[in-house]
Amino acid sequence: MTPTEAPRALAHIQSLPSWLLGRVAARGRDLVAEAIAEEGLKLPQHAVLAAVSEYGPVAQADLVRRLGFDAKDVVLLLNHLEEAGLARRQPDPRDRRKNAVTVTPEGARVLERCAELAERANSELFAPLGAAEARRLMELLTRLYEG
Repeated sequence: MTPTEAPRALAHIQSLPSWLLGRVAARGRDLVAEAIAEEGLKLPQHAVLAAVSEYGPVAQADLVRRLGFDAKDVVLLLNHLEEAGLARRQPDPRDRRKNAVTVTPEGARVLERCAELAERANSELFAPLGAAEARRLMELLTRLYEG
């Protein structure tokens, strides 16, 4: 490749939809991560807390399956959430060999605040678009995701 071909090659890569979608997704993740950090959470902690809220009381093993996270990581994430008073592990009444995880009232409040913060972060991400454009982009992204 000659030096004059190199810039065209980079420009080509940067014009690919997959590259652009990846960059936009990374910016969106960064904005949400920064926003929920106000509540003392990182994205994986937020995901675990949300899953516990939605499916709880839930066994740790079920969280691993639902989230696709490594079991050791889920234990560490739950340790943090429990230490912060956002989740609680107790023996599962259906099977005392397992722990059932539930969200505490404070955890539910943090999830509500994180939802608001994430909405604001996504509004910032979509700020260059008009309302109709943002709705249309969401429709198109949903079609791509479901496709």
